[in-house]
Amino acid sequence: MKRTSALGLVALAVIAGGGGFIVDQLLTAGGHPSFTPSTLLPLILVALAVAVVAAAIPVRRATRGTAPIDPFRALRIAMLAKASSIVGAVVAGFAGGLLVFVLTRPVSPSLGSTGAVIAALLSGVVLVAAALFAEYLCTIRKDDDDEQPGPDEPGLGLSHLD
Repeated sequence: MKRTSALGLVALAVIAGGGGFIVDQLLTAGGHPSFTPSTLLPLILVALAVAVVAAAIPVRRATRGTAPIDPFRALRIAMLAKASSIVGAVVAGFAGGLLVFVLTRPVSPSLGSTGAVIAALLSGVVLVAAALFAEYLCTIRKDDDDEQPGPDEPGLGLSHLD
């Protein structure tokens, strides 16, 4: 599994930012109020960030040899961290697009809607940082025998009958 690319996360955030801007543009052009994220969204994203890091800490201990861990569990946690970084980048980008739209309007925005958008943006950034840290915690050291190629399929090597 490849590590999460910072460039990929930035690209996702920029695309989502454009989406947030366009959504608000279309809503206000149709006579609807601009989109305001729920006040629970930042709390949920920060809780997810804490949970991802907490799940990755036992993997780090296992990679340092202090506790055994199932490799499939470690892989699942690494994939959760990767998915969380993607979600955080999309949420932060979308909220950034909403914020740009709200701040470029000639009418001054309400403090409540702007605060909710800023909180969503910051919590998305926190989730990305926590997920990248959790992914780092799930990185395992290379074994000495990783450099030597083995058989492609189990059971295709030499057996005691050869």
